[in-house]
Amino acid sequence: MTDTAAETAPAPTPTPAPTGKPKARKRAFAVLAIVIVVGLIVWAVFHFLLAVPEEETDDAYVAGDVVAITARDPGTVVALHADNTQSVKAGQPLVELDPLASDVALQSAEAELAKAVRATRADFTRVGQSDAGIVQAQAELSRARDDYARRRGAAAEGAVSGEELDHAADAVKVAAANLNLAREQRRQATSTVAGTNVDTNPAVLAAKAMYRRAAIQRSHMRVTAPIDGVVAQRTVQVGQQIQSGTPLMAIVPLQRLWVDANFRETQLKDVRIGQPATVVADMYGDDIVYHGRVVGLAAGSGNAFALLPPQNASGNWIKIVQRVPVRIALDPKELRANPLRVGLSVKATVDTASKGGARLAAAATAPYRGDTAGYDDPMVEARIRQIVAANR
Repeated sequence: MTDTAAETAPAPTPTPAPTGKPKARKRAFAVLAIVIVVGLIVWAVFHFLLAVPEEETDDAYVAGDVVAITARDPGTVVALHADNTQSVKAGQPLVELDPLASDVALQSAEAELAKAVRATRADFTRVGQSDAGIVQAQAELSRARDDYARRRGAAAEGAVSGEELDHAADAVKVAAANLNLAREQRRQATSTVAGTNVDTNPAVLAAKAMYRRAAIQRSHMRVTAPIDGVVAQRTVQVGQQIQSGTPLMAIVPLQRLWVDANFRETQLKDVRIGQPATVVADMYGDDIVYHGRVVGLAAGSGNAFALLPPQNASGNWIKIVQRVPVRIALDPKELRANPLRVGLSVKATVDTASKGGARLAAAATAPYRGDTAGYDDPMVEARIRQIVAANR
């Protein structure tokens, strides 16, 4: 049986001889290695030698002015003309207050101005009256002196008694005193109007100022937008009694936004004012790229201006790389085409190839100017002239 099993057992399968070409495989691996090395060399050349030097950060956010609208004078809200998310133009009404009290104050100021003009006219009249009083006093003094001279001559001849001569002398003294009194009254009358006319008299100027103040208060009963923008944070309601300085709402000028990019302090070596920058907002993605320029670096790191700045001189100390806000101004045309919002996250990249710019920003300029409605209002000044002319 053993022989039979041995005869029926299958013969072992022979191992096939290798069919590939070792030289071809080695050649392929060599080519692959060469391609990888060349690729690394090309990448290194473009990354370290030919690439534009730049600094980037994703710790960047859109910032802008949040213009607070507050009440200048107390009053009761009677109308609202704008709400959150709505766009407004400069000079457009936002809130109206009840004008009844301010109208009464304006009428009272108008009456006081008229009284001041009439009182000034009376002062000028008193100057003329005092001139006439001086002429009259001079005539009385001249007549008393003539009488005294005649009586003194008659007294020398014995025709006039000494008592009558004394009365004549007393009359001269009284006339002289009346003349001095008239002159003092003229000086007093002249002191209130000297060097002025009705328009420039101090009393009239004070009354004009009071009228302008009342007109300014009346103009504050209508709160208008100082700039173009979008309304935000409206807190005022119709019927609300507000006091001076009460916050009403805010306006954000979306056409003038910038980016505050918080670069690490190790990235600021080559950052200069005026360097070009690109910004990509998470809101729109990489398809929309904003272009801008570096306009300034903050005066300190974020920790330096924190509410509770770190005290590195106490306790254990661990060095932490600080970040400094870099302001990047954006192109207004691009902002109009694709509006941004304050607080959005962005990625900022600054081209640091050009290092000819300054490290400090230029001198400060005023981006906006407040309105002075009421004081130099042509209608107010015209009304003042009418009141003065009517009471002159």
